[in-house]
Amino acid sequence: MKHINKLILCISLIGLCACNDFLDVVPDNIPTIDHAFNNRASAEKYLYTCYSYLPDPCSPNYTPQLMSGNECWINPLDNNRYWYDLHTFDIARGYQNTNEPILNFWDGRNAGTNLFIALRDCNIFLENIDKPADLELYDKARWIAEVKALKAYYHFYLLRMYGPIPIVKENIPVSSDIDEVKVYRDPVEDVFAYIVALLDEAAADLPEYIQNRTQEIGRLTKPIALALKAKALTLAASPLFNGNPYYANMKDNRGISLFPQTYDPEKWTLAAAATLEAIEAAHAGKHELYYYKGFNPVSEDTRRKLHIRNAVTERWNDEIVWGSTKDQTHLQKVTCTRTRSNQASNDEARSMMSPTLDVVETFYTKNGVPINEDKTWDYENRYQVREAEEDHKYFIKTGHITANLNFDREIRYYASLSFDGGIIYGNGILNDEDANIGYGQMKKGQIGGVLGVSRYTVTGYLPKKLVSYETVIEGNTFSAKRYSFPVIRLADLYLMMAEALNESKAAPDTEVYKWIDLVRERASLEGVVESWNKYSINPEKVTTQAGMRDIIHQERMNELAFEGERYWDLLRWKKAEDYMNKPIKGWNVMGETTEEYYEIKVVAQPEFLTKNYFFPLRKASLDVNSNLIQNPGW
Repeated sequence: MKHINKLILCISLIGLCACNDFLDVVPDNIPTIDHAFNNRASAEKYLYTCYSYLPDPCSPNYTPQLMSGNECWINPLDNNRYWYDLHTFDIARGYQNTNEPILNFWDGRNAGTNLFIALRDCNIFLENIDKPADLELYDKARWIAEVKALKAYYHFYLLRMYGPIPIVKENIPVSSDIDEVKVYRDPVEDVFAYIVALLDEAAADLPEYIQNRTQEIGRLTKPIALALKAKALTLAASPLFNGNPYYANMKDNRGISLFPQTYDPEKWTLAAAATLEAIEAAHAGKHELYYYKGFNPVSEDTRRKLHIRNAVTERWNDEIVWGSTKDQTHLQKVTCTRTRSNQASNDEARSMMSPTLDVVETFYTKNGVPINEDKTWDYENRYQVREAEEDHKYFIKTGHITANLNFDREIRYYASLSFDGGIIYGNGILNDEDANIGYGQMKKGQIGGVLGVSRYTVTGYLPKKLVSYETVIEGNTFSAKRYSFPVIRLADLYLMMAEALNESKAAPDTEVYKWIDLVRERASLEGVVESWNKYSINPEKVTTQAGMRDIIHQERMNELAFEGERYWDLLRWKKAEDYMNKPIKGWNVMGETTEEYYEIKVVAQPEFLTKNYFFPLRKASLDVNSNLIQNPGW
């Protein structure tokens, strides 16, 4: 019992406390660990235990990226009735705290997964994988590589959330004294270096692609490891970590600075090299930009929308470098649009996760430039209404009166958003000439609008992109078509490449344009130079580093909308204070007539403070381990 108590102390002094752990170390008599590695089959189960800690990227409830910022909002009444404990939305509303931090991935509390326990189990695996006598050398090398990559990702996830973290290279021996287990937070540059080293080691022994897709899909590959390396180095080069003066005085009790204070442009060069390596590995691993090649009888306009929508919702398509095996049925329920009268009583079709007007206005015009820059688009009268004509029929219901804001937008707008009058392909109707094809009916009392005290969009928009066109709502039945939510897809890497190259050069060149234009081409847009020269009131924007920086940032927000990237991007760019302090706006969803509905309403006024760039540590963890320091502002 003495040794067991010491083990518990070792864990808690890092700030780690968790219950229901899959396998715990039993120090003196360790039949659990011996049994876990006595043969290949049991060792493989432990390998999957190391995977089991992966945060769910498609959960609006238990990971921060979908609902902790201002990309989407919900009706607060739904927080209790349909979402139960929507922790992420509480962060967006300013309820984060130090007594019981929301989404605590440091201690494994308040809807967070204890990722230090994940690191401990990864280390146990690496320490014991030599034991199974029936394990082939190829499998052993591959499994070790997978666990190293998982270790790197768990460090990366914590680093992105908390800034400096303790590096967990090896588990602390149970025999350690109190001072040895009172670990310190390591400087962020050391953490980045450790992550990159692990991923380089892992990549050498990981397969280029998954051959046995039936049994192994979702497991780590060489392209995934190198994409994570590119993500880590891009984060290290970004303003949040690269010479950020706000953290100049963040030092531990030894006087060690935890953040670099000098901006280093060479970090962007390293990020560009790593991203190119990741792209080349992805290509070698048979990944390519997705284009819909299905045989449904659809127009070219609908096909172009499916290029975008299905890049997310077609299961394990070739663009997905790393996809999640988690079930996203709940995500589809809260993002779907009710389009037929027999869906009114369907309690599962919740239609609540609402894109904000700020996000809606970020999408380009059909000419591929921002709506406030397009000299051919009527920006000043965007909130006025007009009737949709026949030439808009694959985007907006013919004869429907809707806002100018919904007309003449880029294809990603119509692929990503449901809105009043907007055509919604799928839901059992696979011919886009069918007169019964769904469309948004979002006014109060209509099937897609307010039907009761909750379960409706508060802005008048829904993220159609996250609902498979093969998902069917019929009466009281919600038949979700499962897909593999993308953690990393190839378009993300292409845009990272454009960003890193632009930041590493004095001015953008053809290489910068090349990578962003590949993504734009799939979105049916001309290249950035052509689009800005033809349509923008600011054509010189594409010729400067600062101008291209803004273009690339907006391109990422449009291409990767609702996939969880916008939240992390705004943080690493240090733009969160500019974006996340804006009022949450939408249409007047309580309006029953066109005149009433098309009035702009302020839904909420969030507050994002500088301290919110990193999550706080729990006060009790700091009390236990005096060598840990709190993040600034908390």
